[in-house]
Amino acid sequence: VRLVESGGGVVQTGESLRVSCVASGFIFAFRDMHWYRQAPDNERELVATITSHGGTNFADSVKGRFEISRDNAKSTVYLQMNSLKPEDTAVYYCNVKIRRSVLGAEIDYWGQGTQVTVSS
Repeated sequence: VRLVESGGGVVQTGESLRVSCVASGFIFAFRDMHWYRQAPDNERELVATITSHGGTNFADSVKGRFEISRDNAKSTVYLQMNSLKPEDTAVYYCNVKIRRSVLGAEIDYWGQGTQVTVSS
């Protein structure tokens, strides 16, 4: 399994940014995909989920500002971040959870992360 994020950068408050994650090593269309983020001195938190059927969920802190989408033909999941705030500053990670067998443990796979910095 390989997850490769891209698209991070430095933006100002109120601006938008889109980060992408290209996946390989598993059947992308069958899996729910997640975006997490981790700010300095904070625990990693779940930001958004898109199910294999296209259903979405968001953390309360980003609801109404962030959108998650997927392109199964490109094995890519996107996180569109609008109306960015300084508190959105974090490393953003792509995640997939895979259970290899019926009785096996669910394994978390992570990308290397992409830094998003929002200046005030």
